[in-house]
This record gives sequence, C-alpha cells and structure tokens, in this order.
Amino acid sequence: MEIKQQHEDFMRMAVELSVKNVSECIGGPFGAVIVKDGKVIAKSANKVTTTNDPTAHAEVSAIRLACTALNTFDLSGCVIYTSCEPCPMCLGAIYWSRIETIYYANTKADAAHIGFDDKFIYEELDKPMDKRTLPVVQMMRDDAMEAFKLWETSPMRRDY
Repeated sequence: MEIKQQHEDFMRMAVELSVKNVSECIGGPFGAVIVKDGKVIAKSANKVTTTNDPTAHAEVSAIRLACTALNTFDLSGCVIYTSCEPCPMCLGAIYWSRIETIYYANTKADAAHIGFDDKFIYEELDKPMDKRTLPVVQMMRDDAMEAFKLWETSPMRRDY
C-alpha cells in the first residue's frame, strides 16, 4: 500500500502542476515530476508559451532540471510522473535520458480532444521522407562525415 500511495502522491504533484499552470494563466495543461529513490529530483509544468520555446514541454523541462540537479545526462534509476501521456518529442527525450518508467494520467486521446493532437506527427514518421509534408533534403554528407570520423577516435568520446 505504501508504494501505491507514493505513486499517487507523485502523480498528484504532476497533476497539480498542470492545473496551476492553467488556472494561473502560465501555460498549457501539463505537468511532470521526476523521482529517484523515492525523492523528487525535478518538476516542471509546460513552459512553451512563457519561454517561447516549442520544446519546453513539461517532460522535457523536468528532464533538463533533473539532469542539472544530478549533473548527468543519464537519468537511469529515475521515473517520471506526467499528467498526460507523453507526445512523440517527450517520449523520445524520456528514452534518450534513460528514465526507467513512465507513469501518466490523461491519454493522448484526451489531449487530442482539447486540441493537442499528435496524430499528424505519428503519421508523418511512418511516411518515407520524400512523402512527408515538411520537405526533407539531404546535402553535403561527405563534408559532415568528417565529424563522425573524428568522433570514432576522439579521446573525449563519451557514449550516450
């Protein structure tokens, strides 16, 4: 029962962040809390409109804060509580950060119902690049390969 209560307490924090964000006219209805070893490491609400940053979703903002707090890009051992099922960008960031578990409240269908619909992005990702709405043009690969070749043997290389 104690573990279940802990999960509910952390989710309640994420939900409260989302409610506060809207009720105080700060931003979108999303909140996220990152926890490690039963302790809150970072929390954030959506900051897209207040920072003019389209990547400042609650999950990404919380990940940035957690990485700063722990002085690492690897959030292994952490879990995230988010007031809504993560969008494709946030899901990618969660995977890249190595967070171990996602707990979420509202679904992507709930988000779509109020105007936050990511279906278009999921559909675009399934298309070949030449069929996507946003033009994608590859160029100067040979020049760009220099950095990749240098990385392969770099003494400062740190895999992530």
